[in-house]
Amino acid sequence: MRLYDFKRGHRKGMDEIRGIMEEIFHDVREENGKLVASYKGLERIEVWLEGKKLAAETRNREVSDEEALDTLKTWNEFLFRVTGYTAKERKKKMTKT
Repeated sequence: MRLYDFKRGHRKGMDEIRGIMEEIFHDVREENGKLVASYKGLERIEVWLEGKKLAAETRNREVSDEEALDTLKTWNEFLFRVTGYTAKERKKKMTKT
């Protein structure tokens, strides 16, 4: 499980997160208070709020290099739209702690 901070003033509620997930990953369902989806190289994506942070757990599957790259770009787009931080900013924050 990974926890992601929200950029100041960018915090989203579960309804907003679900809307973004549906736009990006299409088929989204709710299980035990978590939003669940899948997309190409991500066999299972689980997202929920953990206090003031976004919690996410993913399970990968084997795909071609092209699909893996597309999966990574799409995952980063999702995290950017939800948290407000780019992949570069998230990496910097994670290496800081």
